[in-house]
Amino acid sequence: MSAASPSHDANAPLVLRDDRDGVATLTLNRPHARNALSVGLMGALQDALETVHEDRSVRAVVLAGAGPGFCAGHDLKEIRANPTEASHEALFAQCAKLMLTISRVRQPVIAKVHGIATAAGCQLVATCDLAYCADNARFATPGVNIGLFCSTPMVALTRAVGRKAAMEMLLLGDMIDAEEAERIGLVNRAVPIDQLDEVVDGVAGKIASKSPLTLAVGKEAFYRQIDLDVEAAYAYAARVMTENMMARDAAEGIDAFIGKRAPVWCGQ
Repeated sequence: MSAASPSHDANAPLVLRDDRDGVATLTLNRPHARNALSVGLMGALQDALETVHEDRSVRAVVLAGAGPGFCAGHDLKEIRANPTEASHEALFAQCAKLMLTISRVRQPVIAKVHGIATAAGCQLVATCDLAYCADNARFATPGVNIGLFCSTPMVALTRAVGRKAAMEMLLLGDMIDAEEAERIGLVNRAVPIDQLDEVVDGVAGKIASKSPLTLAVGKEAFYRQIDLDVEAAYAYAARVMTENMMARDAAEGIDAFIGKRAPVWCGQ
């Protein structure tokens, strides 16, 4: 959560996009406010993700933050400027839609975290398919400290880390460091800050080398099966795998493996 400063360039894009070799990097661009999730920023990120979803040239997405931190959560000054129930309801519905979109876009989404990721910023990290952080990163769900339990961040957090670790973060509201975030599974790996770009670029590049159809099939299947009981999950996964086997990319990949050559993906 951030009590945002009003000093900023009103003409600057709220989300920056940079595409390279099948990887789209989306950078939250409210550095003066530690990239607090204003209504405008959430809308801009929603639009960017929907555009990326339809872009078949993009095979992986990196979500980053400009300035000294990744994301400080919701913009508390904006929230207090319109303290109506309808406004709050609309804000959290918008945030939920954004988080669901991250899970539903066809490409894997990788969080690249430096500095702080707190409240809804921590929710962003927990929601992304993969997350890598610099050793200076700090994470918290500190709403309990100001009388506002982090209930919506809790949804993503409890699906990313163990139950006891999630409750400790939610009930205490304390910062945890990068090493602890890695230990509990909030991030895949914590690395020295001067290696963060290299590590994320390597992961994103490796993902982008795969069949875009296979990535989309696998991501959708992962989130659909995870809340099923084990018998239903196996039945669903067997159907998905059967359909996947009929795809041209699956035939190409198997033939390439047998022929000891690099596959040429067509995305079908």
